[in-house]
Amino acid sequence: MSTSASASTSDRRGFSQGGGGDLRALLREPLAVIRTRGDPFASRPSRALVLTSLVVVATGLALPFTPLGRALGFVTPPLLFFPVLIATVAAYLSAVEVVKRWFYRRVGVT
Repeated sequence: MSTSASASTSDRRGFSQGGGGDLRALLREPLAVIRTRGDPFASRPSRALVLTSLVVVATGLALPFTPLGRALGFVTPPLLFFPVLIATVAAYLSAVEVVKRWFYRRVGVT
């Protein structure tokens, strides 16, 4: 096996073992924090919360592509990762919304 093929396999393995989950959590959690008890599209979070959440997400997504990210051991994600990331986060947030509505209906709190 050539050095480049070996490095490529090693990079993918390193990404799948850590980077993917880290980026998913980094994108998912700020969005989950913004969610409210009511309709997430009817109530609006503060501008500061939205801005800081976007800065955290943008920094986290950009970090693997920077020299600092490489120095910290981050691996550049494959391009296919990003559509999968968006789909996973959308599914997670949808599930959170469904369970939240079920819970508040079951408990009787509006």
